[in-house]
Amino acid sequence: MSTKPLGWPAHHDEPQRAPGGVLTQSDFRHAVEMLPLVSIDLLLRDPAGRYLTGLRTNPPARGAWFVPGGRIRKNESLRDALARLAQEELGLPIAADAWTPRGVYEHFYGTNFEGAAGRSTHYVVLAYEAELSLDPTTLPQTQHQGYRWLPAQEIAADPGVHPYTQAYFKE
Repeated sequence: MSTKPLGWPAHHDEPQRAPGGVLTQSDFRHAVEMLPLVSIDLLLRDPAGRYLTGLRTNPPARGAWFVPGGRIRKNESLRDALARLAQEELGLPIAADAWTPRGVYEHFYGTNFEGAAGRSTHYVVLAYEAELSLDPTTLPQTQHQGYRWLPAQEIAADPGVHPYTQAYFKE
């Protein structure tokens, strides 16, 4: 009797991990095809009530304004994921207790992280909100090629903002 997950490629005894406990691109591609991903979106609000959005450089939301965020890793607590994502996405050590849960959402894309059409991606997203003032010119440029602060109503109405980000501000 096989102990491999149903649908896992026969040549895999277990997923291969790259350094740092991250799956190889091939195994991650397969996981994206088989499973929903759990992620966190960071709704960062400045003292004036504006929210931070960044222009995405990577699929599946490439070319759209989106809030920062990322996937939760296996065996990573929510507190650790919030702290890691704040550091990676914003370049700042923001304590996990600074974030307030905003809700649970689902995002469905017709492409995957490589932009491959017909390779859908399903995210279960935990949205968290925090207030912090920062200069967007100091933010990392790895996932976004530029950032801006906008009031919620402008984000909700801007056709350049991805519909999943707009949904946070239309509630």
